[in-house]
Amino acid sequence: MNVKPLADRILVKALDAEEKTAGGLYIPDNAKEKPQKGEVVAVGPGKIAENGTKIEMSLKTGDKVLYGKYSGTEVSVDGAEFLIMRESDVLAIV
Repeated sequence: MNVKPLADRILVKALDAEEKTAGGLYIPDNAKEKPQKGEVVAVGPGKIAENGTKIEMSLKTGDKVLYGKYSGTEVSVDGAEFLIMRESDVLAIV
């Protein structure tokens, strides 16, 4: 894949939504919620602050992250679906 995010953006591959509840019931496709967990596939170089210093990224490729339900922009690259979002849209590293 030849995608390199700019500034403080990251490229995330959403992990599959749960197909079964904790009680063992299977969830139909039309009732599944949009996943909020993904894996970081690519990371930008970092943001440039107003004073000209570079702010390094705290995320790295391979990190599993939690993000907001409506965070990022959906893009399709080489037939695969990804999200591009700012590092600040990430809620936690899992």
